Amino acid sequence: MLSNDRLLVQIVLLALLGACLWVLAPFCSALLWGAILAYASWPLMRLLTRWLNGRESLAAGILTGCWMLLVVLPLVWLGFNLADHVRDATAFIRDVQVDGLPDAPDWLAGIPLVGGSLVGLWNTLDEQGAALLASVRPYLGQVGNFLLARSAQIGGGILELTLSLVFVFFFYRDGPRMAAFVLRLLERLIGERAGYYIDLVAATVQRVVNGVIGTAAAQAILALIGFLIAGVPGALVLGIVTFLLSLIPMGPPLAWIPATAWLVWHGDYGYAIFLGIWGTFVISGVDNVLKPYLISRGGNLPLVIVLLGVFGGLLAFGFIGLFIGPTLLAVAYSLLHDWTHTEHKPL
Repeated sequence: MLSNDRLLVQIVLLALLGACLWVLAPFCSALLWGAILAYASWPLMRLLTRWLNGRESLAAGILTGCWMLLVVLPLVWLGFNLADHVRDATAFIRDVQVDGLPDAPDWLAGIPLVGGSLVGLWNTLDEQGAALLASVRPYLGQVGNFLLARSAQIGGGILELTLSLVFVFFFYRDGPRMAAFVLRLLERLIGERAGYYIDLVAATVQRVVNGVIGTAAAQAILALIGFLIAGVPGALVLGIVTFLLSLIPMGPPLAWIPATAWLVWHGDYGYAIFLGIWGTFVISGVDNVLKPYLISRGGNLPLVIVLLGVFGGLLAFGFIGLFIGPTLLAVAYSLLHDWTHTEHKPL
């Protein structure tokens, strides 16, 4: 009878756990973001708590507020800039429909070998502008739907990021108690090696965070060097923007491609070619080499595991997969490695 009661309790607990996971499923990504951010910046939390004489809630609130400022202000700035560009593009299309294209710029005719052909193409487009717009009008709806879908995805990402910043406050405030609870739970499930696997996950996440931040810093420095050599105005600001954009996949080209276009517009073709090559092979190329190296450094993981985790995680889970992928593969690899080398004692 006692065994039946115990079995019933276990079934009820499993059902309750499944129901809890079902409720939390929509917030899994935000929770993971909050946990990763809190863990990566935990030394700041400890330092701030010590300065505030142990007032954890106040320290958590201040640090969370700082993260919100660092995230919200760039997003607001980006939103206003996108709105301005959309408004300018709409006005340009309307002017072209009414008045046609403006005269070809002088620098276009000065391009060696192809300048005359480009001016002729410009004038042809000006003469046939109305017909061209009429021919592409059926496709504008599809483009609009595509942009609308991408905007919805961006909005969802911003909402998820905002939720993660809310959750990070509770991870800061209750982090040690949560860690102790997870350790006790895993000890009940897998025994004495629970601490080993917690340390494994923590070390993997730390290496991934270091790899992402370290790669972003390297790309920002390389971008700043390229902008300074090419004479692009606001090089320092563009370097900071490159650092922020480096935290998302394919982000750095959003900084150096407009800078290259600005150089072309002003007739600096040599520097434009240099910056295009520098951006393609140096700024963007370093991501494929440095990030896997920094993630695998300091651990016993084969580099191929890290590469598969990074790129497979991105494809499977999006940007959050950059952290989930290597962590999952690292834990699985270590479990299998430990199991194959442990013959007489269970995990």
